[in-house]
Amino acid sequence: MRLPFVLATTLLSTALLAVATPGQAQQHFRLGQRWQQQRAQPRFQRHGEGNATALPPGTRIERDVAYGNDPKQRYDVYLPARMAPNAPILFMVHGGGWRRGDKASPGVVGNKAAYWLKQGFVFVSVNNRLVPDADPLNQARDVAAALASMQQRARQWGASSEKVVLMGHSAGAHLVALLGSRPELIRQAGARLPRGVVSLDSGALDVPDLMTQSRVPPLYRDAFGSDPSYWRSVSPQQQLGRDGLPMLLVCSSTRHFPTSPCDEARKLQQRGRSFGVAMQVLPEAEKHGEINSQLGLPSEYTRAVSAWIDRSLMQVRR
Repeated sequence: MRLPFVLATTLLSTALLAVATPGQAQQHFRLGQRWQQQRAQPRFQRHGEGNATALPPGTRIERDVAYGNDPKQRYDVYLPARMAPNAPILFMVHGGGWRRGDKASPGVVGNKAAYWLKQGFVFVSVNNRLVPDADPLNQARDVAAALASMQQRARQWGASSEKVVLMGHSAGAHLVALLGSRPELIRQAGARLPRGVVSLDSGALDVPDLMTQSRVPPLYRDAFGSDPSYWRSVSPQQQLGRDGLPMLLVCSSTRHFPTSPCDEARKLQQRGRSFGVAMQVLPEAEKHGEINSQLGLPSEYTRAVSAWIDRSLMQVRR
């Protein structure tokens, strides 16, 4: 039978103390305490996701706030130790090809939460239903419903329901870009419009173009199916209109298959210009996963995204 971690370490410490000299016993005791303290710290380090920064001391976390009946319809709220009145909110949507992923993943939370919590933000990380239980359009509706729920609770945390920026990576980047292009989905959920959208390396900003490439990975076919009319309904490029939200489109300049995310971002930016919707493209010479996991670490990249968010929060939506 596998022993729980705390029990196993306690038994090991007891055995060591039994055969140790008084000086050794004291050293073993201190090492055991330090080991358990390190295990208890929320450092968000897992294999394959890079090193994640520990959350600032005093961070408070509310786990699994429900916004629907499905177990996936939950979000986590990270509250800074010191909050200014009407603190802004960064609302994060995970990636995972529309079929996997989790709101507590180190790459989703770690460095980004650590950075923006230090800036006085509330950081919210959301789960949504996934393929095959929900297609991308219903996933976007889930995110909008979570946004409405979070805004209804913002006052109890001392946060502002209006000073909100949506952020997502990969599939999550597609979902937030879709909401930014079709803000009626946000209004239909009963949510207020956020100040802006940060899309972190979406490869599905122009879904019809993506789905008609000569080679399309199965994850896209599983998500978007084979109906061209559905492709258009979930494509930010085709859905963007004059009421679109300002967007920062971060893209990996090293990625080109099945399409180039930077080419897609520039096409969406050009369409935005035709409608007077503010769009900024930010190419980064980083891999797809690094676009997500490295954001929040000290870099020009982090400073550029942070500056864009700060400017967006100063703008009042019409």
